[in-house]
Amino acid sequence: MDFAIAFANTGPFAEPEAAVAFARAAEAAGFESLWTVEHVVVPAGYRSTYPYSRSGRMPGDEDAPIPDPLVWLAYVAAATSTIRLGTGVLILPQRQPVVVAKELATLDVLSGGRVLLGVGVGWLEEEFAAVGVPFAERGARTDDHIGALRALWSQDQATYEGTFTSFSACISRPQPMVGTIPVHIGGHSEVAARRAGRLGDGFFPAQGSRERLADLFALARVTAEEAGRDPEALELTAAGNGCFGPGALDEVAALAELGVSRVVVPSFLFFADTEASLARYGEEVIAAS
Repeated sequence: MDFAIAFANTGPFAEPEAAVAFARAAEAAGFESLWTVEHVVVPAGYRSTYPYSRSGRMPGDEDAPIPDPLVWLAYVAAATSTIRLGTGVLILPQRQPVVVAKELATLDVLSGGRVLLGVGVGWLEEEFAAVGVPFAERGARTDDHIGALRALWSQDQATYEGTFTSFSACISRPQPMVGTIPVHIGGHSEVAARRAGRLGDGFFPAQGSRERLADLFALARVTAEEAGRDPEALELTAAGNGCFGPGALDEVAALAELGVSRVVVPSFLFFADTEASLARYGEEVIAAS
């Protein structure tokens, strides 16, 4: 089982010195990857419902810093050597795919092939209005943009004809070190599970009981098979909300039984006494799993 840290670019780790110290300590503790979150802007007084808390509000204050995920990852990449660099998630429909393909490929090459791309459709409608992207199109744009990214990463002279993106004989260099970057579909809905099955290299529901996760994973695998893809090749990641404390090892084992190969724990567990708390988790959970 691999272990990762979510919300890596938030809280104290939004600051440069803390970010570097955190990334190095996580790497030393045995974490496989760091996963960043994204909001370009947070409109004050937003009315959209945040889907990952009962309150419907994001944790923290509206004005809490959320550094750009790719810039933050590039910064800590230069200070580390093995820990992988994930987005959990990049709000892909808000991004221009030709530009973000270049940014991600550059990060992948400069980091030695360490990038993992987690993508989501987004939930904050007011943010979509601010960046000028229709909220209702976010699902279709996500599908379109994944195709555009893969074309630019894998073709010598890339050609792609999609609903929102089209180009012909475009040369984009550098390309990722192994010809692509793994695309992990975020989201805990059945739509997200089907998207993962059709288009994803991985699936990352950020919440859900074990029973709900089992249903979503099964749906993703069935959809992959229907699309002519290998369902067993789909990498499954889950939020390790119970993977700390006295029952951590039991929860890790239960998620492994579902086929999960990566658990992601929140960065706030390590806000205090960062280096020591990361090392302790590495000894008590990562090394023992």
